[in-house]
Amino acid sequence: MTKIEDSDLRRKVIEELDWEPSVDASQIGVAVKNGIVALSGTVLSYPERRIAERAASRVAGVKAVAADLEIKLFGTAARSDFDIAQSALINLRFNASIPSDRIQVLVEMGWVTLDGEVEWQYQKTAAGYAVKYLLGVKGITNRIAIKPKLNPADVKSKIENAFARRAHLDANQIKVEAIDSKVILRGSVRSWEEKKQAETAAWSAPGVSTVQNEVVVSVVGPHRRE
Repeated sequence: MTKIEDSDLRRKVIEELDWEPSVDASQIGVAVKNGIVALSGTVLSYPERRIAERAASRVAGVKAVAADLEIKLFGTAARSDFDIAQSALINLRFNASIPSDRIQVLVEMGWVTLDGEVEWQYQKTAAGYAVKYLLGVKGITNRIAIKPKLNPADVKSKIENAFARRAHLDANQIKVEAIDSKVILRGSVRSWEEKKQAETAAWSAPGVSTVQNEVVVSVVGPHRRE
């Protein structure tokens, strides 16, 4: 593979930021050293910061992105911590998939921290999305814990049953190990899609907080094993 010079990489990152309609690239500085991109400057919201990071990271040749972007709110976008916390609680309460009575919200200088316990990973993810795009939010720390009501043997059984129900998964080729709320998948499948389906099925079990997918994609025939 041809090495991309830092100067060329910097130019491509700037072009990608200019191409991204959700980002004001004129307020963002770009520096590159040894394939590592440093972003500096200001953005108007937490989502814009995340979009800028993703835009830089998807450029071919970028090894890492360090974003030192300050979120600078103007006019009505500048809200008090109390207002942000109140809006966060309302959003959590009106999302039917989130047990809002088990989640605590802390806001300090626009930064939202979520604490509490839920049974499912999707509930933790949904809580983060519920406050992520609120006006005035500068960042989020999601510390919500996944606490299963089922024991590991039940989790293992439910995942194996989910595998068996899926037409495109060879359940006999995948082994499931459950340790507390962590699930480890081992074995071999015929495609990356099957590997992803197995991981998705494992995440669907109640109480799962971590999925370690060690399943190998094995192509039978003259092709190599990946």
